[in-house]
Amino acid sequence: MTNSAATGQPPTFIEVGQGGAARRIAVRARAGGLPGLFWLGGFKSDMMGTKAVALDAWAAERHRACVRFDYSGHGESGGNFTDGTIGRWLDESVAVFEQFCAGPQVVIGSSMGGWMALLLAREMARRPATAASLAGLVLIAPAPDFTEELMWKGFSPQARQEIETRGVWLRPSEYGEPYPITRNLIEEGRRHLLLGSAIEVGCPVRILQGAQDPDVPWRHAFALAHRLPADDVVLTMIQDGDHRLSRPQDIARILAAVAEMG
Repeated sequence: MTNSAATGQPPTFIEVGQGGAARRIAVRARAGGLPGLFWLGGFKSDMMGTKAVALDAWAAERHRACVRFDYSGHGESGGNFTDGTIGRWLDESVAVFEQFCAGPQVVIGSSMGGWMALLLAREMARRPATAASLAGLVLIAPAPDFTEELMWKGFSPQARQEIETRGVWLRPSEYGEPYPITRNLIEEGRRHLLLGSAIEVGCPVRILQGAQDPDVPWRHAFALAHRLPADDVVLTMIQDGDHRLSRPQDIARILAAVAEMG
């Protein structure tokens, strides 16, 4: 497989936000046929990860359009990770989607990107007709509401106190350096919670969830599926799957779900 990561394609940069809040966002956009693919990565991940690169390679082989980018404070984009919030990263997702996508798009969201995909779908439904539309969502270990349900509610009293008094807590991570969890991330995230009511996305949804996921419990995926319309939602439970779902067999399942969307 050839892909833009292997050939060293440099990213394009766009500015999102005004004045002192402007961020330089790195984007890799592959031209091609439709439906295009739009990648939304996870918390502290980037567009050069295994799944994103595999999707881009799949698109290249089929001459399909593919857009991927890094949120501010992630990967090749500018900005500080600790300034990031769900709303800020959503604004960047919408800006990239509107500037780089045209026609029907399959939106693939991993972990936090699954929350972003659902918020993007809601945001696009609120707007007047745009150049791009949603052909379907493929959600990989989706983590809607994770700042509240999977972080704040599970944090120890000491961690909560540190967030409230110091404004940040360094959360240990299995994937490397500790993650700084800011008070702003937690509090701003409450403006974007979805699981309390029905979620209308207006397109088919495929969810892939690992039963052995230590970060996003499988019950979270069930709670999400319960909030989505029942007509075209399929939840696939991967019994031996972890959170990343980056093994060859996992990638094959993800690509099969994308292919199903057209």
